[in-house]
Amino acid sequence: MGQQQLLLIVLGVIIVGLAIVVGINLFKASAIEANRNAVIADLNNLAAMAQQYYKKPASLGGGGNSFVGYALATGLGSNANGTYTISTAGTATQIVFQGTGTETGDNGSSGIQHRATVTATAITIAKVN
Repeated sequence: MGQQQLLLIVLGVIIVGLAIVVGINLFKASAIEANRNAVIADLNNLAAMAQQYYKKPASLGGGGNSFVGYALATGLGSNANGTYTISTAGTATQIVFQGTGTETGDNGSSGIQHRATVTATAITIAKVN
């Protein structure tokens, strides 16, 4: 083989290697973003359930305009997207949920995390990791 052909082969191998690395990085970023979106969606569902509890009269098993006594229903603590806990117990005015995803977060060592603060009229979700 000529020297020019060997140079083209080496160049081709380098380009293919770079393309593979870029593809892997894009896939990982996509997986992390998909997990973040899934955790946020789950936190929104949990928050909506907490608001239902808040608005339901105590005589019907609700909170009677209070989040005190609210607990996650059986089976809602974890799913394929992550695990969910009540990070701040319900008070008369708010409750805070924590969601930890299955993908590694920005710190590089633990799962992605979002926190949902729920009041009677609002749901605020903030990125923790």
